[in-house]
Amino acid sequence: MFDLAPLYRSTIGYDRLARMLDDLSAFEAPAYPPYNIEKLGEDEYRITMAVAGFSEDDLYIELKQNTLTISGKKSDRPDTGEVLHQGIASRAFERRFQLADFVEVRGASLENGLLHVTLKREIPEAMKPRTISINGKGPKSIEAKKAA
Repeated sequence: MFDLAPLYRSTIGYDRLARMLDDLSAFEAPAYPPYNIEKLGEDEYRITMAVAGFSEDDLYIELKQNTLTISGKKSDRPDTGEVLHQGIASRAFERRFQLADFVEVRGASLENGLLHVTLKREIPEAMKPRTISINGKGPKSIEAKKAA
């Protein structure tokens, strides 16, 4: 259990994030199916989920607001014979990922029992950092301040 009270004092507008972290600390996430989250570049990510035994028709991916939901349900198929040992799980699952603002889902592919979902963060121009002039003067560089 983590005490997030200091985080509330030093942030402005991030109280939603701190509340989510509080909620997550009390929540035990399911372990099936296993997944990786990879950072491919500065603003590119990929979620890789092990979905052995599931076909494209058995998987469903939905993006609603900032929540990415990946679920799977095996379709009813006739048995090909008696199963002596079942080590490959085929139970239904649902996994939710909370995406940060401006993260878009670029695509998904299924290869060798692995589902890959590619994500990219695209910050609009109006949201990118910019310098603000004081009293209408242009911004000073660090070198100019040291010389003065």
